[in-house]
Amino acid sequence: MIDEPASPVCYASQSDDVYMGYAGRDEIAAALNALLEAERAGARVTLESAKAFSDPALADLVQAIHADEAQWCAMLAGQIKRIGVIPSAACGAFYGKAMAIVDPCERLTFLNRGQAWVVRKLDDLLPRVRDEKLHAALAEMKMSHVENILHAEQCIADTGD
Repeated sequence: MIDEPASPVCYASQSDDVYMGYAGRDEIAAALNALLEAERAGARVTLESAKAFSDPALADLVQAIHADEAQWCAMLAGQIKRIGVIPSAACGAFYGKAMAIVDPCERLTFLNRGQAWVVRKLDDLLPRVRDEKLHAALAEMKMSHVENILHAEQCIADTGD
């Protein structure tokens, strides 16, 4: 009698992403759209806030963050389209909350908390993204947000002196 294997050979590399513990297309699309809405809100906040700063260093910082936010909006929309989904056209609720803050430095502090929220969402999502192009783009986005947070903290501290 020949011993036959109890199960067929496993081709793990050909397995479905969800089976392998990665996020599926629908979960990825939902997460990317949530990030897109948040980035869009951040882009609008920074665009409208840049002129509120009399300190040139803070104005420059907010303009640089705006450029980053716009870049990540474009990246996210492109990645969402690449996986065959229509990108959300909504702007996140963060926009209204941030614009209700009158003091520009307090608004910048709130914006920084929004940047930290994005970093946490990316920390949760990145280990579950199997797509190498998307993973690399999201990792770059995360690093950019971390740098923005550090620069904003430094500028806020410098204005308090």
